[in-house]
Amino acid sequence: MPESSNNTHRTTVQFHTVTANESGQRIDNFLMKKLKSVPKSLVYRILRKGEVRIDKKRAKPNVKIQEGNIVRIPPVTLADKKQQEKAPDRLLNEIEQAILDEDDDIIFINKPSGLPVHGGSGIRFGLIETFRQLRPNMDYVELVHRLDKETSGIVMLAKNRQTLNQLHDLLRGGNGVERIEKYYQTLVLSCWNEGKKYVSLDLEKQQGKWKKVQVQKGGKISESIFDLARCYQNESLLEVQILTGRMHQIRTQLAYLGYPILGDDRYGDYKANRHYKKLGLKRLFLHSSRIKFQLPASGKYYNLSADLPKELVSVLEKLEKNI
Repeated sequence: MPESSNNTHRTTVQFHTVTANESGQRIDNFLMKKLKSVPKSLVYRILRKGEVRIDKKRAKPNVKIQEGNIVRIPPVTLADKKQQEKAPDRLLNEIEQAILDEDDDIIFINKPSGLPVHGGSGIRFGLIETFRQLRPNMDYVELVHRLDKETSGIVMLAKNRQTLNQLHDLLRGGNGVERIEKYYQTLVLSCWNEGKKYVSLDLEKQQGKWKKVQVQKGGKISESIFDLARCYQNESLLEVQILTGRMHQIRTQLAYLGYPILGDDRYGDYKANRHYKKLGLKRLFLHSSRIKFQLPASGKYYNLSADLPKELVSVLEKLEKNI
């Protein structure tokens, strides 16, 4: 019998046969999902000590499991389920209302600004953790891609591993497939006079506490297409198509070009942000507005849109009155 205490219990050795939905993922990621209340450091400790076995062989963290593999999971101490914190009802309801569309393969969610796609670093509940609590009986659901915490708009969740792998191929544009077309709307400082502009810049992540990105030769190539949707007095509403998916790509590129996104507290204009805050802009004006692609296996075509949130529409209405 497992040992127990008031708030925890110790498991016995588990032998898990890898399913088709689990196949293809790294063993460390698999263990983090199976042992949700265990610290990440413990997962890597049991891997490092050789306590995790795949078909009786020691498993390194980057080894990918395959369907039919038998994974040995050693005894660990888990928090009792009744002690695990539940997402607030407000957040559960918000995510339920944010579902744009769903079929047998994909769920599309209009993520609100301020919510990270996953928890961590002191954040208990991200989009994926909240959704799993919303659908506790769903066998499989995984994030397909990320969206900055401050950015609102379309996020995809996959309901099986085959779809997840296909969508990752589409995002990379690999295996001869067409890329997913992803579009954003953003409000920037100054009047855009560049026309429809293709931008390619090398981006490099900076080291340190604050995760920022800078334009630096030799970094990863970032590609976007910017186009003017509406010009106001000293602001421009742009539509952006991203051709790559680098961290803070749109924010960094626009700041470098001299058109910082309004409400951006990392790459934006501090004085301008204070001014627009008085107009009601209390967040980053960046929204993932549209996504288009065809899923190779089923041939199904997707074309989803998410309207600008009310708080951003309100800002545009105020700018319209000042013209």
